[in-house]
Amino acid sequence: MSTYRLDKLFAPRAIAVVGASPRPGSLGLTFLRNLMEGRFAGALHPVNPHHREIEGKTCYRSLRDLPETPDLVVVAVPPRNVLDVIEEAGQAGVPAAIIATAGLGYGPGSLSDQVRIAARQYGLRVVGPNCIGVMAPRARMNASFAARGVQPGDLALVSQSGAVAAGLVEWAAQRQVGFSAIVSLGDKIDVDFSDCLDFFSADSGTRAILLYIESIDNAQKFMSAARAAARTKPVVVIKSGRHAQGAKAAATHTGALAGSDAVYDAAFRRAGLLRVLDLDQLFAAAETLSRQKPFPGNRLAILTNGGGVGVLAVDRLIDLGGTLATISDATIERLNVVLPATWSKANPVDIVGDADPARYTAALEALLADPDNDAVLILNVPTAVTSAPQAAQAVAEVVRKDRARGMRQKPVFAAWIGEDPESARAFEEVRIPHFSTEADAVRGFLQLVRYREAQSELMETPDSLPKDFAPDTAGAHRIIDGVLAQNRRWLDPLEVNALLKAYDIPSAPVLLARTPDEAAKAAQPFLAEGGTVAVKILSPDIVHKSDIGGVKLDLTTEEAVRKATIDILERAARLKPQASITGVTVQPMIRRAKARELIMGIADDPSFGPVVLFGRGGTAVEVINDKALALPPLDLKLADDLIHRTRVSRILKAYRDVPAADERAIALVLVKLAQLAADLPEVRELDINPLLADHTGVIAVDARVAVAPLPAEARKGRGHPRFAVRPYPKEWERVITLRSGREAFVRPVRPEDEEEFRRFFQAITPEDLRLRFFAPVRDFSHTFLARLTQLDYARAIAFVAFDRATGEMMGAVRVHADANHETGEYGILLRSDLKGLGLGWELMRLMIEWAKVEGLREIEGQVLRENTTMLDMCRSLGFSIRTDPDDLDVRIVTLPIASISEPRDLASS
Repeated sequence: MSTYRLDKLFAPRAIAVVGASPRPGSLGLTFLRNLMEGRFAGALHPVNPHHREIEGKTCYRSLRDLPETPDLVVVAVPPRNVLDVIEEAGQAGVPAAIIATAGLGYGPGSLSDQVRIAARQYGLRVVGPNCIGVMAPRARMNASFAARGVQPGDLALVSQSGAVAAGLVEWAAQRQVGFSAIVSLGDKIDVDFSDCLDFFSADSGTRAILLYIESIDNAQKFMSAARAAARTKPVVVIKSGRHAQGAKAAATHTGALAGSDAVYDAAFRRAGLLRVLDLDQLFAAAETLSRQKPFPGNRLAILTNGGGVGVLAVDRLIDLGGTLATISDATIERLNVVLPATWSKANPVDIVGDADPARYTAALEALLADPDNDAVLILNVPTAVTSAPQAAQAVAEVVRKDRARGMRQKPVFAAWIGEDPESARAFEEVRIPHFSTEADAVRGFLQLVRYREAQSELMETPDSLPKDFAPDTAGAHRIIDGVLAQNRRWLDPLEVNALLKAYDIPSAPVLLARTPDEAAKAAQPFLAEGGTVAVKILSPDIVHKSDIGGVKLDLTTEEAVRKATIDILERAARLKPQASITGVTVQPMIRRAKARELIMGIADDPSFGPVVLFGRGGTAVEVINDKALALPPLDLKLADDLIHRTRVSRILKAYRDVPAADERAIALVLVKLAQLAADLPEVRELDINPLLADHTGVIAVDARVAVAPLPAEARKGRGHPRFAVRPYPKEWERVITLRSGREAFVRPVRPEDEEEFRRFFQAITPEDLRLRFFAPVRDFSHTFLARLTQLDYARAIAFVAFDRATGEMMGAVRVHADANHETGEYGILLRSDLKGLGLGWELMRLMIEWAKVEGLREIEGQVLRENTTMLDMCRSLGFSIRTDPDDLDVRIVTLPIASISEPRDLASS
């Protein structure tokens, strides 16, 4: 339901506390007092049939007896009464409820499940149960049982744990950090992280979002909301349970390496979230984000009155992957004039232990003017000869004057060791992020750097895939269907080889031999070339071949192959008498002297579905544990990033007499595996180990694939049933014929289409651009184009038309659904010389068809009054047209999708 009715939760006009009580220590009394002490401006109604008045306020017997329908109901009653309260609230039309009560149980049939179903029936949004409540300082609402309230600010905290939320409230009270809202989700039977991300990403009063996560229930919904939120503002997340014990045994190396926390980490990375590892880091993030906006650059200058603490700061900066700034020659000359001769002459700028406020002022002014750094960290170690508070006041005054210039100024961070209240107040007055240790300050600086870098990475344009990559998906489906029809889980080596071939993944050939003579004949071509072969037992009932001596390696003659086959078949029959023996496989032994052994594959996560793994391969793969994970789908940019998050990536480069491995070929296999996972949801595990990589390319030496049928419910819904990130919707590709007989290939936009769009816009007249964007457009920057080509297919689509004869882009239409997936806003633009061919009509019909399939209720757009061609087409397609009350030159066009039975038949309407 996403943001539906959440405005009533965070800014209610009236609140009812059901279960209010005069009993000291009760939840009902705590909620009521917190709301009163917070000076909630709206009406406040205690509800309890056993009392007439509580805390001086009239108490009502039930919600039905209230003089008005509240926007929010706080439920603090015993578990057995919760369902009745929710039913009553729903019938009364209450928009939102907070259920503080614990002990409602879990799972189908539980009391919490009954409450969820009842609330959904009435469209009643529920926070909880088992939560401490919601705080919205701007609305002066403390609907919680936290020990104290919080002051208004621009941080939103969403926590699954009430204890963590309460802890941050206490921390914030000491640090004068304000919040736009604090939400304790508890058991999250309705309102969840995704809903809050959508709400706060659109909230102008929220600048950054903090998340404390224990588990994610709907990965697809979370990833879509998180990716949208992270593109607009910083989102910091802490995930508990990083080292959970008792992970299930995995049948493949890939499965064993793809631990739950590693998958969460991959998900956060893919969404552009900034992950921190503990509450200290979360507090540091809150401190930084509450006072400092993200900034360009990563070079840190350090100013200190103690050399030792400055060196510690440098150590922490380097440990965390930060960059120490250089000091320009001009700045060194300037510092030589204002500092004693004993200053460090380098970064850190050590201004010596007896540094007074004037010395801090002079040094800081010089560093702020130095173009060779991007931010300044100021450290102070208390000494008996100087005043730390006076130094803090001096720093604050320099920063105040610097900001008063009105231009974008450098960020300043401070760490006053053993921080005193007077120094803290000086920093807070000018909103300088300040910390009690140099390590926390460095971490706060790097959190903002990492966020900005993540945003840049999200907007990078990937390389184009080879135009000849066209997997044989039909053939792959036949292989999988055949295995499932035999109720098998594992593909045999021949089927694995055929599956890899269908996706153009280079692999060692595998030949079937049913007898010793057939084996010798199969080996002959490989032996004739001077190679050796391996012979392995082939049986659906023998998974671990080596356990029965079912593998013979490095065979050099046909006779050796014949004898090895006899021995393998005899041992299999004796040790596994019940096994069905197909025969043996014969494979050439692959040896590349300077190749690197890699592992890559697909693992299945219960929350996030398929994940792609890459790392160092070989027999000791799990001991080495050098791996990285990513959520599919992948493009070449994401695949390259996955590779470079491993240690093995370093030896892919050239060293000594070893040429560099073909990294593009490695990345391409990862992209192909991700596409395989998208096309074949029945594939649950895929393991290539080793994949040999050198300067000539790559080859899969050994691979295993496990499959399972999809449950019926997984086949319902939109897109891939188990992908956390909606893959490229290939099913929407098609060829259309225009009125002139000209053909166009229409497909969804891809991230690598950026250059196509750049060329396309060059062919659009300034007037057509103005009609589309409502203003003259001259700069088609990377950021502008990336926003057009890098879409979340779960929320938006853009169809691009290409001339089949020339390959040139002809036009595009796009529609972006709102967070509730009810209304879509569209836009369309055709090349200026291609009007009148019917292309616009065809693209609009396709866009409407997508909206119908996606379940949108309506499509809406804005059209300039003078754009009569577009308005005429909208009328023909059934759009209603009205004047925008805020701009008389704009017309709002709306099409109710639910009323359209067959979008393809729009031409007859």
